Formats: sequence, structure tokens, C-alpha cells
Amino acid sequence: MTYCVGLQTDQGLAFMSDTRTNAGLDNISTFRKMHIWEEPGERVIVLMSSGNLATTQSVVSLLDERSKAVSDRVHTLLETPSMFQTARLVGNTVKEVISSSATEGQKAESYFNASFILGGQIRGTEPRLFLIYPEGNFIESSDDTPFFQVGETKYGKPIIVRAYDRQMDFAEVAKLLMVSFDSTVKSNLSVGLPLDMVFYERDTFRISARRRITQDDPYYRTISDGWSNALRNAFKALPDYPQSP
Repeated sequence: MTYCVGLQTDQGLAFMSDTRTNAGLDNISTFRKMHIWEEPGERVIVLMSSGNLATTQSVVSLLDERSKAVSDRVHTLLETPSMFQTARLVGNTVKEVISSSATEGQKAESYFNASFILGGQIRGTEPRLFLIYPEGNFIESSDDTPFFQVGETKYGKPIIVRAYDRQMDFAEVAKLLMVSFDSTVKSNLSVGLPLDMVFYERDTFRISARRRITQDDPYYRTISDGWSNALRNAFKALPDYPQSP
């Protein structure tokens, strides 16, 4: 399992992912799940993955390989005219990989499934954020749905739903994401550190900040301990259940 979040604000786009993959309790590994294609001044594209590791690696490798092959540069990640067309390209690549891996009769929801969060900006267009399904279709974020999650989503979603504000700056977003991930890490062994966090500020066409967060990261420890203490204090402040006379 994994946990990834892509979030859109007025300032730009924020992305965060864990790095744990597992095939049972005795087979746990660390793999990067966030991938970035950047042409300074022209475009920034961020892709995060969840699902079968072989599928996600194949999708990323194909996208990367085709973007570097001069003879195949038409309709690659570095040539798409818009983020919508980029989402279509990723979706078609997902379908291609899954169909080539699955035997007859297997569906996208089978062992080979994979989901992706795609975000970025291409010069002349607005920053955009997409959720791409194993079937290759996708949806785009909106004012009503300004963030996407893939993987183990349930533990980290409540704090985002309650605390998110579109006018947040990246410092507040970092705090929000760290609380969301800390809640998930503490609740599910299949999600784990280190974490990768990236910010993209709109109309800059370059990554604004990139950070890998480890277990001994001082700010992460401050957030983790502070959130735990705040929850305990909030619980104690609630009125006790009235006992019957």
C-alpha cells in the first residue's frame, strides 16, 4: 500500500508521497513514488503512483524513455500542448502497460492495477491537477474537490477536509500534509517514511521546493508530537458522559 496527496491552492500545487512498498509483513522495501519532469521556463509535470509496483515502474519508465528518444518526441510528456493532453497520455500509457501485463480476462481492478496523481503547468495554461484511474480515464480537481489522494487514504483525509483553505501558503500546506501523513503512518504499517514533498508555485515553471523527510527530521517530529498532544488535550477538554443518577 502507499499514500500520496496532490493539493491545489491559490499559490500553486503541493505533492507528498511515502516510499514504502510491501508484499507481506516480511517483504518491505523503499521505492520513490514521486516523479518529476521539468523544463525550466516551459513546464513542470509531477506524477505520483499507487498500486502494483511493476505496473507503476513500467508506466514511469515508458513515459521517461519516450520523452528522451528524439525519434519519438511527438506527443510525449515534453511535447504535450496542455495538462489535459498530458493526462490523456498518462492514461493511455497506463492502459497499455496493464493490457500487456494481464492475461485474457483480467481487469484493471486485478493484481496489475495502478492509480496516479498528475499535476503541473505548461506555459500558456493554468496549473492543473488530475486523478488517473487504472482504466486510463481521469478526473480533474475543482473548487469543490481541490485535492486528490491515492492509496491508504482514510486516516489522513479528515484533517485535510477540516483544515484545508485554498488561500493557504506553502508553509501552512506543509504543516497540513505532515499531520495527514503522520496520522496515516501511525495507523497503517503499509505506509512509511521517508516522505517526499514538493511544491510548485504557479507561473514559475520550476519546482519551488523539494524535500525528503526522514524519521529524525526535526520539524516532522515537532508536528508529530505536537499533534498527538493537541488531540489528547482536546479529548480531555470535552465534557464527560453524564452518568445516570
